[in-house]
Amino acid sequence: MPLAAQHATLPRTSFATLGRATGCGVALVAALALSACQAVPEHRSHTGATALRPSVDAGKCLADLGARMANFTPLPDQYFGAGCSNINTVRLSSVTSDSAWLSLTNLGPVACPLANTFAGWARFGVDRAARQYLGSPLARIETMGSYACRNVAGTDRRSAHSTGNAIDVSGFVLANGRRVTVLANWAGAPDERDFFAAIHQSACRRFGTVLGPDYNAAHRNHMHLEMSPTAYCH
Repeated sequence: MPLAAQHATLPRTSFATLGRATGCGVALVAALALSACQAVPEHRSHTGATALRPSVDAGKCLADLGARMANFTPLPDQYFGAGCSNINTVRLSSVTSDSAWLSLTNLGPVACPLANTFAGWARFGVDRAARQYLGSPLARIETMGSYACRNVAGTDRRSAHSTGNAIDVSGFVLANGRRVTVLANWAGAPDERDFFAAIHQSACRRFGTVLGPDYNAAHRNHMHLEMSPTAYCH
């Protein structure tokens, strides 16, 4: 299907009812795709070995996510041991801009509070920056995944990915077919640099930990977006 057709404008008469849990699944990304995330300085640490529990009531979080017009499937709680778990997670298949669906790729289980924050960032941070700097609405967000039971690279601490509390974003496809990626365009043409600077700043206002290519070489191809109790933006 042509990209323009996928980016169909949402009918005004049904927009208020778009947020709903669906059965649409997305394949879980392999753990290797997430292996690049490196350690954050100790005073700004990633999630520890104990699984993070959601900071808000699970039912309210799901209701809030529905109110954001997201398409998602609530997942059963699972404890995998060794600090890895999926508690209050969802499978997020799409979010919305002001008027259109935004598809997502490669996402596995995502903690509900992270899904809520991500949906807001996609709409108010990324889509509007794409319109302003790149001249086209957003159509798709490409990721390298979410949940992966592993440590922060180079440490003995569990990564936020081990509880579904982090998403690695690698690129974006616009409604006009243009594709921009962190690897190829972070330091690209002026409009691309302005776009990535804007969405990075927006992410830093919303998520606890945000790491990009300016942090280290391991993040040259993605932005690490994490729900964490402390703020670290780089």
